[in-house]
Amino acid sequence: MSDGRVTTVLQRRIGEAVREKVAGADAVAAHDRIWGTPGERWFTEDDPIWRVHGDASMFAAGITALLLQSLHPSAMAGVAGHSGYRGDPWGLLQRTSHYLATTTFCTIEHAEQAIATVRSVHERVRGKDDLGRPYRASDPHLLRWVHVAEVWSFMTGHQRHGSRPLTPAEADTYVAQTAIPAARLGAAGLPATVRELEEALASYRPELRVTPAARDAADFLLREPPLPRPARPGYQLLARGAVDLLPGWARDELGLARPALAAPAGAVGTRLVRWGLSAVG
Repeated sequence: MSDGRVTTVLQRRIGEAVREKVAGADAVAAHDRIWGTPGERWFTEDDPIWRVHGDASMFAAGITALLLQSLHPSAMAGVAGHSGYRGDPWGLLQRTSHYLATTTFCTIEHAEQAIATVRSVHERVRGKDDLGRPYRASDPHLLRWVHVAEVWSFMTGHQRHGSRPLTPAEADTYVAQTAIPAARLGAAGLPATVRELEEALASYRPELRVTPAARDAADFLLREPPLPRPARPGYQLLARGAVDLLPGWARDELGLARPALAAPAGAVGTRLVRWGLSAVG
């Protein structure tokens, strides 16, 4: 087999492996549903939200978002107690990626169906966090935190490793666009500009602290990924990049040092994912 043929096969295998982990076994059917269904959509290919959510930078930024979100004890309690992330981590990832893809790229009808499904799940998710405080997943303030941490992470990751970083005006538009599905999910007081996003993130600082559940989640994400050995080096590149994207205070809270060569690792990991996915469409 020629070197070029070996490279093509490797590229495709990487792309197929990534797609299956993120989208599941029915990835092709999901792709056809998203892109093949006619109808009005909230956003178009010219919108910043399409550019950000369709870019490979989302892979490292998604890990960043999970680490950042875990610092809210109530949000972390909901994940630890109800998501089953240790028993079925890829199922959780696939449900999350499906929701993001549906609310970003699908028809409004399909997006609203996905939001209604998640809202019904949230109504059943409640309990007490590690500090003994009651929580419910449908709480608008808690939903706002999850949204703010997620959008901040996605935008920061895209500006660092995206194929086409956003201009300041596009970044403001991105923040405003992400608020459309989040408001329908039940979040309130959502930021509409980058400045408001930064202010919202800072406003939650007094509520954030590391809990045993948050440390356990960080260990799982960064040190115990449920992957076969051959896939772990590529994942570790993304994980290093994810830790690098975190605000310094969040790394300190989680007891994480910035890994050596973290920024280059994140860039290489992102390019590797982008290269692989380009072979599978």
